[in-house]
Amino acid sequence: CGAPECAVLTQTGAVSCSQRAGNSTEKGHADGQPVVILLGWAGCQDRHLAKYSAVYSQKGCTVIRYTAPWRKIFFSESFGIKSLQTPAKRLLELLFDYSIENRPLLFHVFSNGGAMLYRYIIEALHTQQPFKNLRVAGTVFDSAPGRRNLRGALRALATILASTNVLLRYLLMLTFATTAVLLRILLYPLTRFIHESHYDALLKAPSRWPELYLYSQADAVINASDVKRMADARQQLGVSVKAVDFTDSAHVSHFRVYPTYYSTLCTTFLSDCVRGSPR
Repeated sequence: CGAPECAVLTQTGAVSCSQRAGNSTEKGHADGQPVVILLGWAGCQDRHLAKYSAVYSQKGCTVIRYTAPWRKIFFSESFGIKSLQTPAKRLLELLFDYSIENRPLLFHVFSNGGAMLYRYIIEALHTQQPFKNLRVAGTVFDSAPGRRNLRGALRALATILASTNVLLRYLLMLTFATTAVLLRILLYPLTRFIHESHYDALLKAPSRWPELYLYSQADAVINASDVKRMADARQQLGVSVKAVDFTDSAHVSHFRVYPTYYSTLCTTFLSDCVRGSPR
């Protein structure tokens, strides 16, 4: 495909991509431009992420987008099965597949579905070659990350399963709720030593590049206090942090409600990160 405007990693690990239009297909134009990896929320359609892609591609960025299967997010990971480690590694391998591994890299993470995947990306970046040599400029968190919140998780799962058979929907929700209560609440003092929660892992993540948190008091899935706590904790570790409370926009709806403001925040953050990242 050459230098892609957007590469989409499918749930099977395959990749599809589209070329840049016009002069932007020239290699000279692409060299040095940032790469943005979008990590979608559970149940996110690729057409939804494509709207965010446009914000960055209009600035000349190469964009890779991926949404982990909701079954892995709600079930495999809830049982302590690290099912997202493989797609996390595959996403980083794409940079080498397209020979864009030397460009500055920005992650844009949506909800806990994206945060779970990002947790494993962070681990790979700090423990595995050749990923240690990647130049990460910063990370944007949209409506994430959140701590154990059964009510919010059930709301998110119900939205994903809205078109599913009613009996199957309630069976899946009951299974998830039972698992969550057992493993996340009752057995957490024991299971945390076996499978650390994604929130706790991100609290002390070894990354030190800048972070932008976009959240809202009106979010019914992720508590605003969880995001604020994360931002404060990361700042205390020496991370350059900016947190923006949209106040009244719903979960992962900040861009839809405030498109211009949201886009400006993201592109300004990207520019500042790239300017400040080591060459």
